[in-house]
Amino acid sequence: METANQKFAKRLRAAMEKAGYEPKPAVLEREFNLRYWGKPMTLHGVRRWLLGESMPKQDKLETLAEWLIVTPQHLRFGEEIGKRIDKRRARWEEAIGYREREAFEAFINLPAPQRKIVKEVIFAFAQVALQASEKASTPTKTTSTARRRPRN
Repeated sequence: METANQKFAKRLRAAMEKAGYEPKPAVLEREFNLRYWGKPMTLHGVRRWLLGESMPKQDKLETLAEWLIVTPQHLRFGEEIGKRIDKRRARWEEAIGYREREAFEAFINLPAPQRKIVKEVIFAFAQVALQASEKASTPTKTTSTARRRPRN
């Protein structure tokens, strides 16, 4: 499984290629240091970015993103997490009607001790429903042979 640093390195190399640059440490060092006003990066430092051994701090990430014309979020996290969040948000938007929103609003306005009680009740109902659905989905065996009618 790829680490976050390795995924970042893959996105950095892809962004460099898309922008028309070879994903090589010498190219990255030169282009980055032309745009970054802090302490310059060494060849070894940018090489570690490209190999997925380390990830730049936020200020350096922003410089990279601006140079490569991508968002810092894309470089750091990729698009997958954003898609998952959007999908989850869409599910909420589709599933929740006016009455549910009203109930959530009322819940949010409750004092913390009462919210805790309401959450416990909801979780208890959810647990019972889960157990009932699991019970319904498990086939029951009929082992009684005494009730069978003999065939003629």
